[in-house]
Amino acid sequence: MSNDPQDSLDLFDDHEEVVSEDGKKVTRKGIYLLPNLLTTASLFSGFFSIISAINGNFIASGMALFAAQMLDGLDGRVARLTNSESLFGAQYDSLCDVISFGLAPAIIVFLWGLDSIGQTGWVFSFFYVAAAALRLARFNTYIGSEDTYFKGLPSPVASAMVVYFVWAMSSFGIQGEEVGRLLAIFTALLTGLVSLLMVVNVPYYSFKEIELKKRVPFFSMLFVVFIFALISIDPPIVLASCAFAYILSGPLLWSWKRLKSS
Repeated sequence: MSNDPQDSLDLFDDHEEVVSEDGKKVTRKGIYLLPNLLTTASLFSGFFSIISAINGNFIASGMALFAAQMLDGLDGRVARLTNSESLFGAQYDSLCDVISFGLAPAIIVFLWGLDSIGQTGWVFSFFYVAAAALRLARFNTYIGSEDTYFKGLPSPVASAMVVYFVWAMSSFGIQGEEVGRLLAIFTALLTGLVSLLMVVNVPYYSFKEIELKKRVPFFSMLFVVFIFALISIDPPIVLASCAFAYILSGPLLWSWKRLKSS
């Protein structure tokens, strides 16, 4: 019987990767718990939003996706603040984003009303999934280089526009059979538009320059309180409006840069 360690079956072999410590390249085993725990929580929220949509509860789907977006925004910042960034974490984050911000919104919008327009509905839904996957794959190839601006609409914002719109309509009792053909066609076009913006090279501000560790004026805290109060008035409408404003900022920024360079 062979005693070669390579022949042994280790079901839980530690992940190994080369990291930089004090300017030196060293090999470390294992993964960082805190940022990957937040990423897993984001994945769970995306999965829960799918289950809620299957059960016809699109308001819960919207809330779950909002939680997924908050957690997705935290994991990377926590990793940078705690100096626990890793290649594994970056890849795991993107794979989870494909589920939470690619597959989940497509299923939600299809079950909400796009199924009423037949094959056209699932074509637009699939186009969204494919665009999100392509956007995230391209993002992985630019890790470390996309600092001030993203190339293309980030998938969390694209999902916000689609799902918060569904959330808002559902809060007014419009879902399933109540979704008319014209509204379903409009929603399909909206889904197609954000899908296209994910894969074109339109610049979007990344907000990565905001440092959470730096001191800020006291007024900044009041501004944050105001934002939370504004969202509490009507969460789906306010959040969808914010997503729409950010989506418009990309084409406007692209147009301004074109005019400035001409």
